[in-house]
This record gives sequence, structure tokens and C-alpha cells, in this order.
Amino acid sequence: MKHYTKHSQKNKMRVLCGFAVFVLLASVLLGVLLGATQVSLSEIVNALFLKKTETAGERIVLYVRLPRVLASLFCGAALSVSGAVIQGVLANRLASPSVIGVNAGAALAVTFCGAFGILGGISLSLFAFLGAFLSVMLINLGAHRWGSSRGTVILMGVALNSLLGAISDTVITVFPDVAITHSDFRIGDFSSVTDTRLIPAVIVITAALLLSFSLSASLDVLSLGEERAQHLGMNTSLMRCLLLTVAALLAGAAVSIAGLLSFVGLLVPHAVRRLSDGSARIHLPLCAILGGAFVTICDTLSRILFAPYEIPVGVIMAFFGAPFFLFILIKGKEVHDRD
Repeated sequence: MKHYTKHSQKNKMRVLCGFAVFVLLASVLLGVLLGATQVSLSEIVNALFLKKTETAGERIVLYVRLPRVLASLFCGAALSVSGAVIQGVLANRLASPSVIGVNAGAALAVTFCGAFGILGGISLSLFAFLGAFLSVMLINLGAHRWGSSRGTVILMGVALNSLLGAISDTVITVFPDVAITHSDFRIGDFSSVTDTRLIPAVIVITAALLLSFSLSASLDVLSLGEERAQHLGMNTSLMRCLLLTVAALLAGAAVSIAGLLSFVGLLVPHAVRRLSDGSARIHLPLCAILGGAFVTICDTLSRILFAPYEIPVGVIMAFFGAPFFLFILIKGKEVHDRD
């Protein structure tokens, strides 16, 4: 019976992984095919496989749609895995990069970069990581000192988001030129993706994703509780710091590409957790795949829903994420009241 259950669980995971890959491929295909401008199938094939740029359609596919699809895939994967890691380390399922101020820390660093003329390259990703890292370590310190309950972490995140947002507004007031691009940045948008922003961030995200996957077993042990993890021989302080550093790398690099994309790191890990067996070895790769697909689909919707007008992808995500966040809060309160 036990062997049958284990075999059934493996089959379920195979089906789930296959479904996730199918959704990812479908989202990429739709992202390339659909848009405000009609592009023929031959133009898409010529642009993707022959690198032709003779017609307007071929140039749109190669220089607009393809970079946006790549950016949304990597940003979605990065923010989803970052959220899953933060939730596991803080033992709080409401924690995510946007909720606890990690994205806001990266955004503040990017705002400072804009004020001093750093608009792309590895320097932008590095500063975004530093901003995200300082924010997540502040939250980690607070959670460790005052408790990692839902309310404590969320309230600390609200306070940190407000403080960092106020500092960003001050920088924009002093350097008004930054405000030209900052409005789209604060909502989250892929319309201004460039190679100078995309390529360095993709390198950082790829390395951080591989590192997070390699640390999945440690994340599983840490999620058992600090005391049990220490009994199993883990240096919990070092491991928490390492995992949160990886989460900050992922969030910072994603913010440096697209700005503040809300709720991705909350919604996708919750959805995946309901489908998978909970093991980080399966959970993190599924978060990466479905997170990339989710953001790509949202970006495609942002381009076609009100064509020829385009709305920022962050608006679409807010429509999905805000009700979901309220649902989690209400459901968590009901469980707490029953207990």
C-alpha cells in the first residue's frame, strides 16, 4: 500500500511537471504571436529562425515581442522562487518580495541609480540586489527578534514599504528627471525593456535560480523549525542568511528589469504548494516554470486587452493578486479562530 501511494505520488508529480512545461510553452507562443499589431506567421518564422528584419512585422517580433517574452519569463521565475524561499525561511506564507518590502528596497536602489545616470548593465542589477538584500535582512532580523507571526511580518513589511517609498519620492523630488520613467517603474512594465537591462539581469537570475535549486534540501530542513534543524547539524543562521541572499538576488534582478511587479512571489508559490507535495526540490522548479508562464500571460494580456492601447502589466497582476491576498488573509484568520 505504501509503495502504491509513493508510485501514485510520483506519477502525479510527472503529470504536474508536464502540465507546467506545457503552460510555459503555450505562454511563450502566445506572447510572440499576439500583440496590438498584426504579424503574419511567415514574418514570425523569418524573425525567429532566419533573423530577418526586412519588414515591420519582423522587426516587431525580434526587437519588441521576443525581448518582452524573455524578460517576463525570467522576472516571473525570479520573483516566484524568491517568494517561495522567503516564505520557507521566515516560516510565513504571507511573506513575499512585494509584501515585506524587498522589492521596494531594490526599487529605491534603482531610483538612486537613475538619479546618478546608471540606467543598465551589471551595476544596476548589483545595486538592486543590495537594496533588496538590506530590506530582506531587516525583515529577517525583526522576525527573528519579535517573532515571525503573520501579523508581525506583514506590519513590518507595510512600515518598510512606506519608508522606502517616501525615500524614493524624496529622491525624485531632488532629481526630477528620474520621474520621467519612474511612474511605469513603480507599477511594473516591460515596454521599455532593453538589452543593457535584460542581459546582465538574466545572467544573475539564472545563476541565482541554479543556486536556489541546489539549496532546496537545506530549505526543507530549515522549514522543519530552527530547533529541529540545529539538531540535524545545520548552521541555521548561516543557511538563513545564504537563502535570503539568493532571494534578494532574484528579486533585485527582476526589479532592475521591470520595476515593481506585485503579488507574483505570493500568488504563484501558494498555487504551486496546493498542487505539489511541498518538497522544495519540486516546489522551487515548479514555481520558476509557472511563475514565468504567469507573468508572460499577464504581459500578453496587457498588450491585447485594450489594443491599440497598452496598460502596464503590474495593473493586470494587481487585479489577480489583491483579491488572492485578501482570500489568504481571511482564510488564515478563520483557521486561527477555529484553533
